Order: sequence, then structure tokens, then C-alpha cells
Amino acid sequence: MSALRILVPVKRVIDYAVKPRVNKAQTAVETAGVKHSMNPFDELSIEESVRIREKKRHPAGVEDILAFTCGPPKSQDILRTAMAMGADRGIHVEVKDGEEIEPLGIAKLLKAIVEKEKSNFVVLGKQSIDDDSGQTGQMLAGLLGWGQATQASKVTFEGDNVVVEKEVDGGTETVKGKLPMIVTTDLRLNEPRYASLPNIMKAKKKKIEKVSVEDMGVDLSKRLKTLKVIEPPPRQGGGKVEDVDGMIAKLKELGAI
Repeated sequence: MSALRILVPVKRVIDYAVKPRVNKAQTAVETAGVKHSMNPFDELSIEESVRIREKKRHPAGVEDILAFTCGPPKSQDILRTAMAMGADRGIHVEVKDGEEIEPLGIAKLLKAIVEKEKSNFVVLGKQSIDDDSGQTGQMLAGLLGWGQATQASKVTFEGDNVVVEKEVDGGTETVKGKLPMIVTTDLRLNEPRYASLPNIMKAKKKKIEKVSVEDMGVDLSKRLKTLKVIEPPPRQGGGKVEDVDGMIAKLKELGAI
């Protein structure tokens, strides 16, 4: 039985408390001068990985927790946050500011990292709150040929088996798979910790490895083209009481109620 080598992808996104605005050219969401932070679902992934080690859930223990991000130079900030929360080190694939990588491209990068670092357990957020694609974990499992459990609300281990209670419509479902495995996290999984000042200082001394897309040998060519981005129409108020009464009368007429 091998110790866990955990890979945790994290993403720098517009802070959840900020209301996104479309830029003047209507080509994308405005990101200049806007507060950014770690994707909330990725905070859950880091927290869960650290708890697996702290609570010694896996019989062979945790050998390494590696945080990974792909983004502009400022993405180093969230790697430092991840390491302050308990990750051992970080890898940063740097791209130009404003360059968006599609989920398939990220999945290909992660596959290359898994093979290079010999990771055997990948814990990632079920989605990022900017594009809400919710595809990267599933695509990575497909590329690697690994088992997967999405939307996890509880993760336990039985030897080399991973038991995951996952969120489904109307309740939860429990599944079991063998390592190596992919798990994507949901909001009920845990409550992420705040990074303490001593741990923030320690994180500054932890290693961040910078690599380029060319170093990874991965093609990140886009398959989709955004034609236009517009604001949603203003929300309308609820219907008048008389309209509701009329609807009830119509339903009674039809015998529906």
C-alpha cells in the first residue's frame, strides 16, 4: 500500500463577493482592478487534503500535498494561500494575464503533472465560480483512465479503497473506488480554515516551481470562440395577486386542482 501523493488544482477567480461586470467591448467579464481570490471549491479541496493527513485517515499516510495552478503571474498569491493552509509545495504554469484556458486544456496539463509527480489522488473543486463549467475533474479521469467521484460531501478510506458520499438530486449517494482516483468537492464537505499568520510566514519559504506551457508539452489551443458577452436583462417583479387568482381559477377549471 502506497502513501498518498495528493494533487490539488487551485484557480484564481474574481472574489465571490464581487458582482461581475461585462467589459466595454462586450468580449469578456471585466477583471482589471477587481478583487480576486482562490476559487471557493478549491479551498475545500485543500482543506480536505490537509485533514486527510492530520487525521491519518489513510493507513499509509500522506507523503505529499502539491498545489497546482495555471494562470497569470498574480496566481502565485493563491498558491501561497494554499501552502499557508497546509500544502507542501506548488507548481505554477504561467500564462498571459486575461488568457483563459478551456477545461480540456487544464485537464491535459493536470494529466502531465500527475505523470511527472506520480500523484495517486487528485482532489479538485467540482467547478470554478467564473465559468461554472464543472468539467475538468471528469475530463482528467477520462484522460488518465482513473475512477472518479464527483460532488463529494464526505471522503473516507478503506485500505486502498476510497469511499465517497456524494451529492445527488434529492439526497446523497455513496460510491467506492480504488486508488488512483479523482474526487471533486462540494460545499458540504468541510469548512476551510483561515491561514494563520505563522503559517502565512512559513508559506513564503515553501517552494513554487514555475513551468511554461511549452515545458509541459501540452497543446492548449482553444476549441471555442466567444462571440459576445452581455449583461442579463433586469429581473422583473413577481406577478400581481389578481394574476395568481386567475391562474388558480384556470387550474380549477381544467380539473388540475
